[in-house]
Amino acid sequence: MTNRTDEETERPFDLRTWYAMGTFFKPFRRLLVRIAVLMTVSSVVDVLIPLYQKYVIDNYIFARSGSGIMIVASTGIAMLIVQFAATVLFTRAAIRVEMGFSRDLKKACFDHLQTLSLSFYNTTPVGYIIARVMSDTDKIGLLVAWGLVALVWGLSYIVFAIAAMLILDFRLGIWLAGTIPFMLIVTTWFQNNILRHNRTVRRTNSLITGSFNEGILGARTSKTLAIEDINISEFADLTGKMYGGTVRAATWSAVYTPLMLMFGSFAIAMIMANGLGFVARGTIAFGTLSAMISYAVNIFEPIQHLSNIFSEATATQANIERVEALLKHSPEIKDSPEVTAVYGDSFEPKRENWEPLVGDIEFEDVTFKYPDGEEYVLEHFNLRVPAGTCVAIVGETGAGKSTLVNLVCRFYEPTRGRILIDGRDYRERSQLWLHSNIGYVLQSPHLFSGTARDNIRYGKQDAADEEIMESLRLVSAGDVINKLPQGLDSDVGEGGDRLSTGEKQLLSFARAVLADPRILVLDEATSSIDTETERRIQNAVSKILTGRTSFLIAHRLSTIKMADLILVIRDGKIIEQGTHRELLRKKGYYLRLYSMQYESEIL
Repeated sequence: MTNRTDEETERPFDLRTWYAMGTFFKPFRRLLVRIAVLMTVSSVVDVLIPLYQKYVIDNYIFARSGSGIMIVASTGIAMLIVQFAATVLFTRAAIRVEMGFSRDLKKACFDHLQTLSLSFYNTTPVGYIIARVMSDTDKIGLLVAWGLVALVWGLSYIVFAIAAMLILDFRLGIWLAGTIPFMLIVTTWFQNNILRHNRTVRRTNSLITGSFNEGILGARTSKTLAIEDINISEFADLTGKMYGGTVRAATWSAVYTPLMLMFGSFAIAMIMANGLGFVARGTIAFGTLSAMISYAVNIFEPIQHLSNIFSEATATQANIERVEALLKHSPEIKDSPEVTAVYGDSFEPKRENWEPLVGDIEFEDVTFKYPDGEEYVLEHFNLRVPAGTCVAIVGETGAGKSTLVNLVCRFYEPTRGRILIDGRDYRERSQLWLHSNIGYVLQSPHLFSGTARDNIRYGKQDAADEEIMESLRLVSAGDVINKLPQGLDSDVGEGGDRLSTGEKQLLSFARAVLADPRILVLDEATSSIDTETERRIQNAVSKILTGRTSFLIAHRLSTIKMADLILVIRDGKIIEQGTHRELLRKKGYYLRLYSMQYESEIL
């Protein structure tokens, strides 16, 4: 799923696509049946109204009689009440189906996303995921609910109306019924062309939204590069395409509407011309002709509804396929059924069965390449990291420093070989067990919307304020909280955008420390902190790392001198390993990196 597109396909309607949603239909079976029944009742009332009209014309207007008028009037009022009640009830049911169906699809997608491996997020654009969870699910829910409304009403009205016309007068009825297939063909042809252009408009609109978003977020970059004219040209090209597609779709609609009116008027004129002759010869009553004209006028609305539903159902297939593809995407890293039975999963963990993690880690003949890679990053790699060992991983940008950490954290698994945690293959225990014992401070920290307290407390849900403040003190982040207007109760904003990058990193550091993990990973953890704060935090780090197995991914070599083991990475391979002094004595690549950084800092 690395190559994804939001373009809607041009495939014809295929009912098998909808079978994929079968599980989500089950909770709404009663509501769907209720909608079908109510829409059938509504269509029956719609068909009865012209018959009621015929009866009134023939028996009261032309007969100039008022006998029993109250009963007739009451009958008309009763039909209106039934119509009103049916409309209220089916609208309420349809809204419940639409919102409930969309809710269940969203929840299923979101729950499934929690189970997917890190590799999925590394290869999948955020916009793709958001579109699946929000836009596609809404469109499916909308069509399921209101599409059923229009489908049942349209089909039942056409069937009942044709039956009523044939009963009233077979000659006029068969003539009008014979025009319906022709009208369906013409309507479907126009709707497909309108849909085709609207697809183009929707695709272009997505590109415009993306361009607009990039234009805002990248405004500073655009100005510093002086590329405003390029941005304007590209945006104008997209809006021009959308303008053209919209005009073409509107043109097809503009032709279709008067064309259908013309056909309808022609059908009505033919019925009136022939019907008046029948009335003059006394073969049908005037009320019958009036009812036939009403059917001729009203029959084209359900035809248009049915065509619209067919077109929308065809278009919505793409939404279903994309949602289904997301739900069927299997996590590349998952626990075996045997492990889940003992340790539980991410949603229902069996913590009572979790053994304490000590922190011994061993790579045993590990060979690894990324799922989308062609070359092996590690081959027959062996390394033992005793509990409490501090391992530093260094190398140039893009050298592959995160590979070992990704393997230790089980974000990826070895292609061949084993990784042992406390002497056991870590695949024999659950991912949640391992991840609950790991603290990870990212190079680009992320904070959730909410207060500073809530963000730090993610490390330990039941932590008291005293524990939170102690974790902040350990990482020299107390000043960050003191500067905030409401202290721990201050809102950090979406993604922590009310704080500087350095401040966000300090809070994420405190969050990891609060969790008291047995394995601690610091991924360029001090890269966004000023020099003075870095000096203060280095003193805290030595205390924090005591007794924990830790991995430091570092660009500044001065920060990892105290590491028990330094692994030097180049082109995805470990080329040197040892302590700081041992590597300097080897006078190899590490010495070269260290000398370059030292000279740079001196200059």
